[in-house]
Amino acid sequence: MPLSTPATPLLPRRRLLLAGAGLALGALARPALAASSYPSRPVRIVVPWAPGGAVDVVARRMAQKLSARLGQPFVVENKPGATGTIGAADVARSDPDGQTLLAIDNTYATLPYLFNNLPFDHAGAFAPVSVSAFSPVLLLVNAKSPYKDLASLIAAAKREPNKITFGSGGVGSSLHLSAEAFQQAAGVKLFHVPYKGGGEAVTATISGEVDMAMPSLGSGLGGIKGGLLRPLAISGEHRVEALPDTPTFGEAGLKGFSIINWSGLAAPRGTPQPVIDQLYQAMAASLRDEDMLAFLKTLAAEPGGMPPAEFAKLIQREKELWAEVAKSAGIERQ
Repeated sequence: MPLSTPATPLLPRRRLLLAGAGLALGALARPALAASSYPSRPVRIVVPWAPGGAVDVVARRMAQKLSARLGQPFVVENKPGATGTIGAADVARSDPDGQTLLAIDNTYATLPYLFNNLPFDHAGAFAPVSVSAFSPVLLLVNAKSPYKDLASLIAAAKREPNKITFGSGGVGSSLHLSAEAFQQAAGVKLFHVPYKGGGEAVTATISGEVDMAMPSLGSGLGGIKGGLLRPLAISGEHRVEALPDTPTFGEAGLKGFSIINWSGLAAPRGTPQPVIDQLYQAMAASLRDEDMLAFLKTLAAEPGGMPPAEFAKLIQREKELWAEVAKSAGIERQ
């Protein structure tokens, strides 16, 4: 089943998003004055995944930028487990004062379709702040893998269903559902091996514990550059500068398949709007900094910077998309 996420068309609109963010800064200037005492102490950014994944890497760089802009340390704390719900529940229980934030990604939109009883109200627990980055997805294998290209992997998977293994950051994680969408598009069956985070899944691919993984480019680029991983295809309409020899899924023969990952920040619901606005302004400004743009470029990622209301709409569209993928994959709620 060819799949194209609603997030995909956002990438070519990088300049538009950033220009819109710049226009919004003036409009938000007055309400932000009400939050002039924010932050009053160090701010926690809870990453609900193990260290090393794309969400963690981007959150840490954004934390540095927010620390510099807002005058208090923004400290990343990893709380992995249960497909991100342990960390999310911790933030949902926190005071709605902007002193505790949640790093979220595509996976957040999938949670209602994975769990019968979430430890927080998915529809009302969080207030989106902004997207930090959009990133293409890779299909990676070990550098010593017998699969030299996407066609050979698909052919092998069709010959022997469920023999080829793929690692993910947990049931329902972005790596899991990206691989489920790939299976539907390619007409193959793979065997799922869940880990506690995307970084662990990439490490397992390097060690040979699993045959493949589908992380964001930022998670896999180091292993590729180090000669430990082989990229077979990348999502998006065009090849990326960081991996000019890696074909898109379309070029590799899987037309219409495009998954784009995103990550951003959210606050507990009830956080004062002036605080949300101040955080958004700081994120949007940081995403225009040359050093931040250079950092994202190393990940072949595009800057976000969309306003909170637009981020909320993106999450809703993603919920609808991943509901279809989860249903087609036969993923049962736990």
